[in-house]
Amino acid sequence: MAVSRTKLAVGLGIAGILTAVFGVILVFVGPIVIDDQIVKNVEINPKNSLSYTMWKDIPVPFFMSVYFFNVLNPKEILRGEKPMVEQRGPYVYREYRQKDNITFHPNNTVSYLEYRQYHFVRDMSVGDESDVVVIPNMLVLGAAVMMEKMPLPVRLVMSATFTTFNENAFLNKSVGELMWGYDSELVDFLNKYLPGMLPTTGKFGLFSEFNNSNTGLFTVFTGQDDIRKVHKVDSWNGLKKVNYWRTEQCNMINGTAGQMWPPFMTEESTLPFYSPDACRSMELVYERPGVTSGIPFFRFVAPKTLFANGTDYPPNEGFCPCRQSGIMNVSSCRHDAPVFMSHPHFYNGDPVLREFVLGLNPTEEQHGLFIDIHPETGVPLNVSVKLQLNLYMKKVLGISQTDSISEVVMPMIWFEEKGYIDGPVRTTFYVNLVLLPTIMEVMQYVFIALGLFLVLSALFLKLRDKKHVSEDAARRPPSADSDPSLSERAPLLRDAVDRDCPVPHVLQP
Repeated sequence: MAVSRTKLAVGLGIAGILTAVFGVILVFVGPIVIDDQIVKNVEINPKNSLSYTMWKDIPVPFFMSVYFFNVLNPKEILRGEKPMVEQRGPYVYREYRQKDNITFHPNNTVSYLEYRQYHFVRDMSVGDESDVVVIPNMLVLGAAVMMEKMPLPVRLVMSATFTTFNENAFLNKSVGELMWGYDSELVDFLNKYLPGMLPTTGKFGLFSEFNNSNTGLFTVFTGQDDIRKVHKVDSWNGLKKVNYWRTEQCNMINGTAGQMWPPFMTEESTLPFYSPDACRSMELVYERPGVTSGIPFFRFVAPKTLFANGTDYPPNEGFCPCRQSGIMNVSSCRHDAPVFMSHPHFYNGDPVLREFVLGLNPTEEQHGLFIDIHPETGVPLNVSVKLQLNLYMKKVLGISQTDSISEVVMPMIWFEEKGYIDGPVRTTFYVNLVLLPTIMEVMQYVFIALGLFLVLSALFLKLRDKKHVSEDAARRPPSADSDPSLSERAPLLRDAVDRDCPVPHVLQP
């Protein structure tokens, strides 16, 4: 019985030591295995069905919500009073994005064109696309500012042209017309006699260039040779940098295409990306951690310096000529039209911008943009990008349509592009890239704990076995070796036996 307990203790001890050693090995090897699996899953490779499908065709719902600043006092504005606006929206469109012409190159890059389509979603909107709103007429007020320095006779001719085609300072159009274009005799006239003056040759609309169009030819790194470069832009339309701005730094094409980022992010990481619509690279900064549906994330937001002017933030000097902080002049990439980009309601902008327009009320919750990223993979979990389009307008001598308009940066619309991982895609992502690595991480400590338990059990059995041996020894009759009196009498007994005589009674035990 004692032999069996000893063998059991030895067996448990050996098993415990091996199990604990295996757990310790997992502590060091486990993260390497997990990271290796992440690398294989996030690189742009057709063999990776999960990440490649998410990259090629965004499988989750993506929406664009549009808000119009309906002008309440257009006649008073023409007399020089402050504009008064009310927000109308959202008018929501389901956005579909699909990459085409995908071509892999020997230098571990891949080129593609990404096409966009928008479909109106009535159930998520405040009204129908037939709703009528009043906004500034970009054709008139934009052209007026563009022609301000031209000879007076030219401005007078343009003003007469506006009058001929019944173009006024403000438009009364439906949402659908303003979004996707409306027929304009003035546009047809300008395209015929002044080709190239306008960015469009068909219907004129704020988003007419977006629908059924692509964002240009992107070439990005696949990450197959260096995962730190995955999704980063190598070139856009064959360019390593753009030429819209005044400094080399502002013209740089940095970061990714704005859909995914390299894995293994830390709180010191940033989210740089190039936006063809903004004609520049932008960078978001870390704000806080969080968890959604069991998946950890890092939230990145726009820094207050994103649209700051060159005075408040010298690196942005290349985007000037600037006005107040909070608005960015994008005229250089918008055919010199006096267009400015900002956060909605001039959020994070100079307060003076809101003093000249009545009806604005910026809040971080409603107007701040953010992207929630799973830091281990660089995959966005929740996206909410919000931007506002503004028109700089003023009275221009010789163009009667501008009347006595005060100089102002006038908000026209703002829009939000949002999407989030949900449904089967979220489940697959959670299981493969969150749950399984977590289980593997937990198992290493389970093996260590189990090994220690087995070793302690072996020690317990060994100590218990020693205790039983001691108790058995205490219960056995004393032997000659253990009783000195018996040892002394032993020779007398042997002599008596040798003489074949009875043992004396006194020597009997």
